[in-house]
Amino acid sequence: MVSGGIKTVASSILVLHLVLYFIVVIISGWAVNHGIEEARETASSLTIPARIFPIYYPFGNDATGFLVIFSLIAGVVGCVSSVSCLNNVGHWTRAHLHAAAASSLLTWALTVLAMGVACKEINVERTNGNLRILENIMIVLSGTQFLCTLAIHAGVEDVVKRQIF
Repeated sequence: MVSGGIKTVASSILVLHLVLYFIVVIISGWAVNHGIEEARETASSLTIPARIFPIYYPFGNDATGFLVIFSLIAGVVGCVSSVSCLNNVGHWTRAHLHAAAASSLLTWALTVLAMGVACKEINVERTNGNLRILENIMIVLSGTQFLCTLAIHAGVEDVVKRQIF
């Protein structure tokens, strides 16, 4: 049966994503916290355009702020989407798989956005170890999220062909 294999692949990838997105949330949350704590002291000596932002990152480069914020958003949406998709893939009905497919596609779009900023940060200048881990995880997640989205969409096509409601 084709749907059993697709269901197993999708479920396995979703469990992996739950763990990886949780790591992304932890690292991004640490970076935001560190940026907020260090912003007052570090940003007071900067010129006006840089001093306007409420969070200044004393580590990394100019793309660090965008990477951290987009990764935090993608991580939170990814965690919620993984839990929701695990539930929907477990039911394996037409309506549940359509909801999982939409959720997976939205998560992939946000992950690709964060991956693009991570690639830009790598291109500008290499950063410290924690941000390297975040950059690498975002790049890996963008590819595996695409595979998960394809698996869920393949499951949708299979269920629609068999007319399971």
